[in-house]
Amino acid sequence: MMQYASSIEAVKELHSDLCRKYKRHGPKVQQIWRGLSQAQRTRAMKAGVAEGIVLRHALDYSLNNVCKFTPEWNLRDITAPSSDFFLDLLEHRATKTLHEQYIDGCNGRPGDHEHIMEMMRTRNLRPANPFKDCYSLFIDDQKYGQSVRILKDHNETLAALAPAFRAGLCVPQSAGELIITRQIYMCQLLTIMIDDVLDVGSTTRSQQKTPPERAQPASAALSTLAVAQSSKPGKVELPVLVANAIDRKSFLDEYLGLLCTEPVVLAHEVNLWFFSRPELVADERGRILPALTDRYISSAFVEAVHSAVNTAAIWNYICRLLELLQGATNKAHRATLLQEISNVCHLEYNRAQSMLKRHLATSIGSKWLKRISNSSDHRLAVKGDPELLTRENPQLHYLLRLCQNETNAQKAMHWVHKLDELHRSHPSEREVLGSRVADSLCDLAIIVSFIQSLSLSVAIPPINRKKRQFFASGAAELGAELGQIKAKIDLTDFAAPIDNLLEPGMAENALKALDQCILDNMGTKMGFLYEDLIADCTLRLEDRSIKDKADQQAKAEFIPLSSEPAALPQEARVEGRKQKEKTRPAHSSIYEITRPAERPVEDVKTTESMQTLTVKPATAETFYALFSRSEARGSVQWTAFESAMADLGFSIIPEYGSVYTFAPPSNLDLQKSIKLHRPHQSRIEGHQLLFLASRLTRNYGWTSSTFQVA
Repeated sequence: MMQYASSIEAVKELHSDLCRKYKRHGPKVQQIWRGLSQAQRTRAMKAGVAEGIVLRHALDYSLNNVCKFTPEWNLRDITAPSSDFFLDLLEHRATKTLHEQYIDGCNGRPGDHEHIMEMMRTRNLRPANPFKDCYSLFIDDQKYGQSVRILKDHNETLAALAPAFRAGLCVPQSAGELIITRQIYMCQLLTIMIDDVLDVGSTTRSQQKTPPERAQPASAALSTLAVAQSSKPGKVELPVLVANAIDRKSFLDEYLGLLCTEPVVLAHEVNLWFFSRPELVADERGRILPALTDRYISSAFVEAVHSAVNTAAIWNYICRLLELLQGATNKAHRATLLQEISNVCHLEYNRAQSMLKRHLATSIGSKWLKRISNSSDHRLAVKGDPELLTRENPQLHYLLRLCQNETNAQKAMHWVHKLDELHRSHPSEREVLGSRVADSLCDLAIIVSFIQSLSLSVAIPPINRKKRQFFASGAAELGAELGQIKAKIDLTDFAAPIDNLLEPGMAENALKALDQCILDNMGTKMGFLYEDLIADCTLRLEDRSIKDKADQQAKAEFIPLSSEPAALPQEARVEGRKQKEKTRPAHSSIYEITRPAERPVEDVKTTESMQTLTVKPATAETFYALFSRSEARGSVQWTAFESAMADLGFSIIPEYGSVYTFAPPSNLDLQKSIKLHRPHQSRIEGHQLLFLASRLTRNYGWTSSTFQVA
């Protein structure tokens, strides 16, 4: 019986990544490495490992078995001044096949087979699984690492394998797994080291103040809505809901614009999607897929951009629906609109809930969520009973409740309030969340609050999955089409490693390549896919309105959305888009992902942008840091930002959890309040500074020249 272990697939994929990166970046890495001091080399080595802990020397037992698997990866040998040992090791691993590395090592050292066998003989290296009657073959590259389990005729089979045993090309699988593990470790260490050397030595990367945690990049969801704090909130008038939805839409439009024009924001989002992949979550049998390879970077890039466009389009459509509802008088037409509003709001709720699952499963909730192995989209589900955490970890208990499939938007409100109460009574609990979970929780709270307020204002019907859903079905079709071509999209020339997006032109070219691939395969660019979807859904609703008004029955019943014409086959949809693309006016989509670096700010009032404000030195220093475009921009403490806004006369009103409303004073002649989300650990940095500065510019016209010291 033959079995191909996932570790074989992993090492082959990791080795392929290493070879590709070395071919692309090898000369630059050599140049940078030879110019680094020992301290810089040490920093590069420590940047790529957990907690920055590396072997001090080859016999350092402080990391247990690490010195047995990869003793050469130590500070003494790698970082020695004027030493090229790292470059020699990198060249060997990146230019030799796995089979060649199995036999021979770098600079005349033992190959991986001889090294592991020596460790087993002399230093008691042992596998976790004995693999009884199982053997691994390393005869050639084609069947490298293939494992065989002898079920019968044991002696005869071993006799047939005797030549391979004598040549060292067949070993017990227990030893074979250790050899593959060593090769996996070396490929990972060297691949990450390439990234870190490029990062240390780059003088061209834009806005390098990226989040320090490789697997948990910091984020800053600057919210525009807040959850009502009262358990029994009062009715919210429809115009107020429309205004709130428009605020949310504007926020998402601004973030999409920043994502597509600021490389540091794009790199942050791609990192966030890459390191929260469901494949990194154990399935019901405890298996984790080898997902930390470059082949998944392109997929993460596509998902990051698509998610930003999709979410912005959802809230744009919600705004359209609410505006139509305001002017609707026909009872049947209002029912149609309300059903569509309900369906789209729950679509957004499901999206936000899935993101919370994703980030919780790859951080503090990893032991309580599992990946469903037989699902094509790697869905996540809660495992065990969250009730068991009620006393031990109430915060995780509430979060897991929010992740359960049976928790709808109405039920979620209870758990959101529980979390809010916990964070108010124990503020330190919020810091435990980590930035990814905190931000995804905020997004979920926004739509939960919106649905609750909406249900108190109008008779919103429950979601109806049996009836045809205009936007939801169209968005699902687009998602399915994009999923089919995702495997064709290769952006590794621009985005591998991910921080390569920070190099001049890389982010722009990656976005252009993505848009071109979508145009070639789906008939139009990503932005127009969603702009056309909104226009089509709005047109259908208008057609339905005409039919409703023509209906003379006094008690007309709701007409199911499923009465709409059947969807066209995919080939017909693509051809239709191509024909429309030929006649489309020469203008960009509102969701264009390939934009010029300098975006117009049409919504900034000219009088406001010319305003000069005289402030205290500390306030001026805060805003200068905030609006700085320097590569060396630092960070701004949230308390410093609050103090600066208070110095201008703004009222600061705490709302849900970390959401604050900043209301301008009358003397500044600013009409609009702004809602902001205090970032994790109360420090604004990196892409957070860019986004906050962008929001203040768009809302108030402020720039660094707005402020002068008194």
